[in-house]
Amino acid sequence: MDKNMSYQSPSPLRTKSRNFAIRIIKLYQTLRTEKKEYILSNQILKSGTSIGANIAESECAFSKKDFLAKVYIALKECNETLYWLDLLHETGYLTEEGFRSLWMDCNELRKMLSATTKTVSEHLEAEK
Repeated sequence: MDKNMSYQSPSPLRTKSRNFAIRIIKLYQTLRTEKKEYILSNQILKSGTSIGANIAESECAFSKKDFLAKVYIALKECNETLYWLDLLHETGYLTEEGFRSLWMDCNELRKMLSATTKTVSEHLEAEK
């Protein structure tokens, strides 16, 4: 089986978060080896890869409330990642081009996660 295949086609959110996590891992490797930056690189690695991990967990949620909780965690991790990207940029560890590209991808994920939480919350409210 192809390493990128699962039993079902991944959602656009899962695909985007996985691709973003790969970019974050590459950024982490560059920060560690070329820039010798160890603290911020660890922080962005954790938050940037946690987005996709929580989205993956949400796919196995046992209820809509559990699903919503996992997506909210992914949203919080996304916001944290935007913070670390900003710090890395402001301290000269990220070029303007690198910052803008990563920030746009992360912000797109944030918008998708925000829309998902809103929709699920509305469905939960309607079921009451």
